[in-house]
Amino acid sequence: MATTRKSREDHDRAAAGQDFDSPIRERAASLGAAMAEGGPQALFDEIEKLLPEEWQEQIKKFPMVAVALGVGVGVYLGMKRSDELIAAGTSLVTAAAMANVGRVLDPDTE
Repeated sequence: MATTRKSREDHDRAAAGQDFDSPIRERAASLGAAMAEGGPQALFDEIEKLLPEEWQEQIKKFPMVAVALGVGVGVYLGMKRSDELIAAGTSLVTAAAMANVGRVLDPDTE
């Protein structure tokens, strides 16, 4: 009976996407917590950490070109992939929120 329950729990975790403990999922949860504490500045700090050092130097030298490039990429993605981006963003925010709710409701699992 215990093996049936174990496989049922494994199935439920896999179906909910909780079976994969990836760095992206952990990073999303930490980003969600940081945004709750620090607001949008936390998101900008995380984006800055993702950029290579060479890109950061180029952005500091040519800020207007970086802004124009960012707007262009944003408009292009918004026109071509808006549904997918909205779904991905919603999924990321929901996963981070549910991870934090899970930690609050059941702190003994960590």
